[in-house]
Amino acid sequence: MWLWSKLSAVKWEDAWEERFYGNPNAVITEIKGGKTIRVEVYGESKTEVEAIQELFGGSVRELKSRNWVAMSAPKGEPLMIRDRLVLSQVEVDPERFPDRDVIVVPPEMAFGTGDHPTTATCLRLLVDHARGLDPGWSFLDLGTGSGVLAMAAKHLGAGEVQAFDYDGKAVEVAQLNIERNKLPEIRVFEEDVFKWENETRFRVVAANLFSTVLLEALPLIAQWIVKDGHLILSGILAEQWEEVCQKAESCGFELLEQKQIGKWVTASFHAA
Repeated sequence: MWLWSKLSAVKWEDAWEERFYGNPNAVITEIKGGKTIRVEVYGESKTEVEAIQELFGGSVRELKSRNWVAMSAPKGEPLMIRDRLVLSQVEVDPERFPDRDVIVVPPEMAFGTGDHPTTATCLRLLVDHARGLDPGWSFLDLGTGSGVLAMAAKHLGAGEVQAFDYDGKAVEVAQLNIERNKLPEIRVFEEDVFKWENETRFRVVAANLFSTVLLEALPLIAQWIVKDGHLILSGILAEQWEEVCQKAESCGFELLEQKQIGKWVTASFHAA
């Protein structure tokens, strides 16, 4: 067994937690003193952990004794999203869920499976919004990660679906998941939200980004959504929610719904 590890300031714990959420071989430990954390990911091969090192730095070493607890961690149970979707980490028989569309997102070395509270709540709000839309509505997924929101939108009746992420490895993983789920119509690409040259307006936009990015990006997002469209925001820590909400409202968005699960807030807005 191999181990990737990295020391980080405790203020980045939430970012690491979200990045590796759903990975049963990831461990985050607070170092005595309370200012530093150690982030670790176990892997069966050196190649696996070196790929994480390439993304985030840190160190790699071989473990002489295996961590059987981490190695044998069970896959999570399928996650039901309203009455429309099933999110699974492994292939399942569609006949188990005859009235739902199944999305398979297996754990990747540095990406979650879509069941983090921020993503799962986005999925529920997306299902709610889709019920009132005519088939063929357009969807934009900012910070796509594993690609699960884009895939969900396609199952829910979206026509044009575009998804991008600043992280090139996330784009690779999202593309693999899109191919795995046989949804080739989705366009996924690597892009910086602040540099994207876009003239298209979308019916629904989802932005699962950190608050610091959202605060700067909201004026741009307002230009990418049609009048009477829907905006779903997530990745917001509870203590940062008021500032993000005020910024969204100053950009012309009207708050429809806010949900907090643990320390994370997800919200939907109407584009006036």
